[in-house]
Amino acid sequence: MKDQLKKRIAQTELQIKKLNTHTSTSEICEDLYNSLILQKAVLKKQLEELDKNPLLEKIKKMVPRKEKLICDYFS
Repeated sequence: MKDQLKKRIAQTELQIKKLNTHTSTSEICEDLYNSLILQKAVLKKQLEELDKNPLLEKIKKMVPRKEKLICDYFS
């Protein structure tokens, strides 16, 4: 799964590079370029989600964090 996402990200980056020179010439190319940028961001987010440990994330949510207040610095 990770390898497939990495390949798709690499393919998207290649398409972005190819379209980068044509964005100023055509509105269609500019729209396609913008959609590829968004697609790349979504793919990267999916890859980050795969790297996260779900058990560790649940534990982090359950453990309360002690927030520091400004007055804590002056005590």
